[in-house]
Amino acid sequence: DGHRANCSRGLLPLMKIKSLRENLRENNVLNDYLERYPRGPAHKSLEKHPDPGVAFEPMRNYLDLAYVGIVSIGTPPQDFKVVLDTGSADLWVPSTYCSSGACASHSSFDPLRSSTFLVSGRPIHLVYGSGAISGFLAYDTAGRVLGIGGLVDAAQAFGLSLQEPGDFMKYAVFDGILGLGYPSLALPGTTPVFDNLWKQGLLAQNLFAFYLSSKDEKGSVLMLGGVDPSYYSGELHWVPVSRPTYWQLGDQCEGSRGWGEAIIDTGTSLLNGPPNYILSIQKIINAQPYSNGQVQGVRRVTLGQAKGTKGAEREQTAQVRSHTCYSSFEGLDHPFPSETWILGDVFLRLYFTVFDRANNRIGLAPAA
Repeated sequence: DGHRANCSRGLLPLMKIKSLRENLRENNVLNDYLERYPRGPAHKSLEKHPDPGVAFEPMRNYLDLAYVGIVSIGTPPQDFKVVLDTGSADLWVPSTYCSSGACASHSSFDPLRSSTFLVSGRPIHLVYGSGAISGFLAYDTAGRVLGIGGLVDAAQAFGLSLQEPGDFMKYAVFDGILGLGYPSLALPGTTPVFDNLWKQGLLAQNLFAFYLSSKDEKGSVLMLGGVDPSYYSGELHWVPVSRPTYWQLGDQCEGSRGWGEAIIDTGTSLLNGPPNYILSIQKIINAQPYSNGQVQGVRRVTLGQAKGTKGAEREQTAQVRSHTCYSSFEGLDHPFPSETWILGDVFLRLYFTVFDRANNRIGLAPAA
């Protein structure tokens, strides 16, 4: 799970972008994209009326634990799997100079292979809820964010890791992280990827949205610059952002104790909350410590339907099957106020979510 703590405001050129279909075909991924989205009419309509200001980034669902997209950096492009994380605002990937064991099992950016690479020499240290990385800040004047509708993000700042200590990245299914939080979370003097895309006039609207699939590896998508209503049912319910740093919702209950504040975070797998509240929830659902107290297990019993016999007497039988489930609630040990909740992927799989930067609000609707 990622959380990080103005940005530069230099003038960047407007760039003409190709349609979603053209970019997918040129990059030989059109067939794969259509296989990922067997949703029928919505995507057929998208192809007939392509919107150059709306881009779609397919994501892979890894066991409901992480949602990963593909970005490419440099000339020629080098590909990386990244978590698209609303709980942070920086982009970083491993470098070929990284000395940690975690880097050996992940794709690494080679500055010598990119003709458009620029190094700043500025050291960086990024801290997340699960660990930290150290390295240096770099730029690529043709930093291409591929798979996001083929958008070209010019002069993008990004971090290159030199050290990834501990187990933070050792067993990760992704190479790096692309933050989608507010610029105030980003490294001082840098502009996050989404802000760069908006400033360059590549997006129709100053917003993005997530649809996270459940269990199925394919089907998850990040939408940039627009919203596809086929991914949700009913109407979007809008809630104002209480603090434009994280995507944070404030206490909406006036005159009462309320529920505190909640951060909507695509980079967190579970639902984190105040330890005392989480402990009460675990007791209510009869959860028991499973692995050194870090994961809670709960026994669930399923009863089959009663079966009847002919005649006046009826034999009642029950087929009992025992399952082991795991609680998705976890106590929050991050340095946040005591009443803070972090609503991660387990929550976002239920709700299509729009992150509206133009109006500093979040839209929620039941996922289709």
